[in-house]
Amino acid sequence: MGYNEKMFALGNKRSIIREIFEYSKQRAAEIGADKVFDFSLGNPSVPAPAEVNETIARLLREKDSVLLHGYTSAQGDANVRRVIAESISSRFGVQMPADLLYMTCGAAASLSISLKAVIEEGKGDECIVFAPFFTEYRVFIENAGGKLVVSTPMEKTFQVDIADFESKINERTKAVIVNSPNNPSGVVYSEETVKALCAVLERKSREYGHVIYLIADEPYRELVYADVKVPYLMNYYKNTLVCYSYSKSLSLPGERIGYIAVCPEMEEAKSIYLAVCGAGRSLGYVCAPSLMQQVIAECLDAKVNVEAYKKNRDLLYDNLTAYGYECVKPDGAFYLFVKALEEDAYRFYEAAKKHEILVVPCDDFGVSGYVRIAYCTDYDRVKNALPAFKALAEAYKA
Repeated sequence: MGYNEKMFALGNKRSIIREIFEYSKQRAAEIGADKVFDFSLGNPSVPAPAEVNETIARLLREKDSVLLHGYTSAQGDANVRRVIAESISSRFGVQMPADLLYMTCGAAASLSISLKAVIEEGKGDECIVFAPFFTEYRVFIENAGGKLVVSTPMEKTFQVDIADFESKINERTKAVIVNSPNNPSGVVYSEETVKALCAVLERKSREYGHVIYLIADEPYRELVYADVKVPYLMNYYKNTLVCYSYSKSLSLPGERIGYIAVCPEMEEAKSIYLAVCGAGRSLGYVCAPSLMQQVIAECLDAKVNVEAYKKNRDLLYDNLTAYGYECVKPDGAFYLFVKALEEDAYRFYEAAKKHEILVVPCDDFGVSGYVRIAYCTDYDRVKNALPAFKALAEAYKA
């Protein structure tokens, strides 16, 4: 064959989320979008803050087009990185220098670059992820030349099972990905969990005589409810890389803008940063979108209306649990992790489709028997879907 068979396999079989999303569009064309209850894709329904659009318009009017549309430095515009570094320092108490920040094309690029920077291909390096986990982690890790290892969570709470986590670490462990608030469960890892996890990493790094890197995947950091706090992992473990995206915090998923922050206290921090720069270069990710870099620099304090997501969460959670569904109540993000009404989540997904409900079976997320509901949609769609969810539950009781 004249092509890369591994890449062909990835292109030939899209993620289950994308498959369902494509089916949704097809079904909407057949019966009308208002009759299809699509909860598949984590595409923010809350609009970007007004100041984001206003800033874009103003920059286009006032700024030189070379600045807005020309190349920046490979690692990002110096002033943009300075502003973001100052914000990190102010918010989290980490003395973040701008020269340890790398601007990226969103969270996927941040993760791909970070993994490529720390995993050595051909060395048998492993990366631990905590189930349930975002399905593309497997693609990113394997593309970097590593092996994905899954740590099973605590039942019911879906916090990290520290004993299971420790049992999965060995001399080949090179990195650990932490995603909190979590996709697909919406669970926020508690400070107690974070401290225990980091203590294991410190102990195991000493035992094996090499750094185990902690990669914090944080696109949902700002999407939390009530007074829930999301621990900033650099404050608990020095060998941390933070992968951030503005896709969710500012409702800008299509603009693909984010960053990697290398903890200034990391062992050989400057060398790791240069490895990040090299990985970005090797993957073709140099120079994140110039216009969006400038926009982000002026909108760091902007916020989306998280209350809209909370309203959807409460409506969905309260009613589904009343119908007999077992759910993990999310403290953040915009996903509801629901136990299927039969052991086979794919069969449950097919049963839900008969009621025009589209949810994502989560076997590929590392936990069988559950489905993910992305409630980042308009309130009326959630409300109108409730009778269908009730009918689905009653069908299983019959």
